[in-house]
Amino acid sequence: MVALMDESQLQRGQEWLEKLLELAGLSASVGTDAEQTQQEGSYWLAIDSTSLTSEQVETLIGVDGSVLDAVQYLANTTLNLGQTEDQQCAYTVELDGYRARRQAELQAMAEQAAAKVRETGEEFEMVALSSAERRQVHTFLKSFEDLETYSRGREPDRRLVVRPLQS
Repeated sequence: MVALMDESQLQRGQEWLEKLLELAGLSASVGTDAEQTQQEGSYWLAIDSTSLTSEQVETLIGVDGSVLDAVQYLANTTLNLGQTEDQQCAYTVELDGYRARRQAELQAMAEQAAAKVRETGEEFEMVALSSAERRQVHTFLKSFEDLETYSRGREPDRRLVVRPLQS
């Protein structure tokens, strides 16, 4: 969790992502979102889509966010390489509001799953989510004291399960 924003870490992430986009032949600047960084506990790097075509935005997001997830994975892996554990941090890569929209969808899905489990008393297996999305749902549902979550299966068919708290 990001306790205090470290401007050098944020700038390092911003420069890395701008260089990656440049190498991909895309001229887009990268901004930061301090409010999201503080709320989410990861450094939010927002790709400015104003200089990109709609096709470039679509390609960068990918099917179900797969390309954006891959870029984010690369950012986290590369930027944390060789860093001590206390220097490592999480980066979230945003483009055209995709992450914010997806986060709202995930929260709604988590709330629906919680309601279903409370209604039936039975476990509920959520649709396929990326590992990052499963982590977000796990985190969101931690505040539901009568429920617990765990993951079942192996990638690429790993599923998040919500069930009543086992005593």
